[in-house]
Amino acid sequence: MRVHTRHTPNFGVARVLLAPGEAVQSASDTMLATSFGVREGAPPSARGGARKPGVSVFTAPAEGGWVDLAPLGPGDVYPLELTGTTGWSVHRDAVLARPPSVRLDQTWAPLQQLFGADAGFLDHYSGTGPLVLTAPGPVDSFELSAGELVTVRPDYVLAYPDTLQCRLRAVDPSGPQSLRTGEGLVLDFAGPGTVLVQARNRRVSRG
Repeated sequence: MRVHTRHTPNFGVARVLLAPGEAVQSASDTMLATSFGVREGAPPSARGGARKPGVSVFTAPAEGGWVDLAPLGPGDVYPLELTGTTGWSVHRDAVLARPPSVRLDQTWAPLQQLFGADAGFLDHYSGTGPLVLTAPGPVDSFELSAGELVTVRPDYVLAYPDTLQCRLRAVDPSGPQSLRTGEGLVLDFAGPGTVLVQARNRRVSRG
């Protein structure tokens, strides 16, 4: 699976190039177009039971094919290449598409420690291949050397690797806070590693 992007960073579209029989998973309503013969079906976990609403797997025919995916709103698309050596924590609203070789780790211990029993604003992914991300503004980054620190508001965090140390804290301990949205919270990162951020606030951009 290879990914080419166009119309970035304002109205990004991702073209996912698939080898024969290769598949990619995405939200159904983000599919703009496919080459002829690409099949749309339910994710593997949903087969034999109720289909997961809004999620599709697009599978290439014997000659291969492509799928064009477009986010529902304006902004950037960013293929994040996972190499299998380290996982990434990603904003839960940021994933546009992923191949079967990239796993969603629903019980990843460090995020459970970060959020406790609550569902937080981050998910963890591991494996190999391109994890296609979407952001409401251009994608930017902070390259942190060992021990270097930066503080980022959750609304702007796109993704960061397991090499970074991360701490979640309240801006004002007496003010309103939400683990689900990140309201009233900030993330402190310590290098080495790269923090990917989006140059526009996700909640504001959705109005």
